[in-house]
Amino acid sequence: MEFLLYLLLGSFAGVLAGLFGVGGGMIIVPVLVLSFTAHGFSEQILTHLAVGTSLATIVFTSINSIRAHHRRGAVRWPIVLWMTLGILVGAALGSLTAAAIQGPMLQKIIGVFAILMAIQMVLDIKPKASRGVPGRPGLTVAGMLVGWASAIFGIGGGSLTVPFLSWRSVPMQQAVATSAACGLPIAIAGALSFMLVGWHDPQLPEWSFGFIYLPALVGIAITSMFFARIGANLAHRLSARVLRRLFALLLLSVGINFLV
Repeated sequence: MEFLLYLLLGSFAGVLAGLFGVGGGMIIVPVLVLSFTAHGFSEQILTHLAVGTSLATIVFTSINSIRAHHRRGAVRWPIVLWMTLGILVGAALGSLTAAAIQGPMLQKIIGVFAILMAIQMVLDIKPKASRGVPGRPGLTVAGMLVGWASAIFGIGGGSLTVPFLSWRSVPMQQAVATSAACGLPIAIAGALSFMLVGWHDPQLPEWSFGFIYLPALVGIAITSMFFARIGANLAHRLSARVLRRLFALLLLSVGINFLV
């Protein structure tokens, strides 16, 4: 029964990833928190376990996305390269930051982030292209900040990378594609860091590799990669404005639930 829940969660996260261009982390994390709570996992580590597992699942969901964008020639690989250098450091620091925050407080921080994301989607707030692409040091620093925040929230970083690249005058299609490519090193570095940071925690349940819960990872990965294609097809048939508002409502509900 537990594994069925993770298969269903993977299906839902995959559809959302295809519909909204997100890695699904903002949905996976709260559902895993609820699931782990129901299973009686320790309150002190269940949020960390949810975040680490979410990052691990994004490794699988991002691969298909990168391949699709690369076939269209939309990925700016030099940007990906220099941002990745910072991402690797930032994601490791983010996992250490998250590990230092107590579980209930980490939930509240994620809740605030979800609410801010909902507001941004409803108001369609986007930075105006006002500057060119920064040099290598600037891209590395930006990657470090994105990697740090993404590791704390258990996301692939698209909600941070796309606005940054748009502000730096990268065309939207290329910004989304390049952000998708940056999501893979964020997920790999973040997942490995959470695994190592939590490896010796005595409160971990069985089948945990540090702060990664293997049954959830396998279940979500199996279905999310397939259902992401379905979500992408739906995205071309449904109103983008309606989709944004529906997803914003979902994020708002998640955020309020975590805060309350």
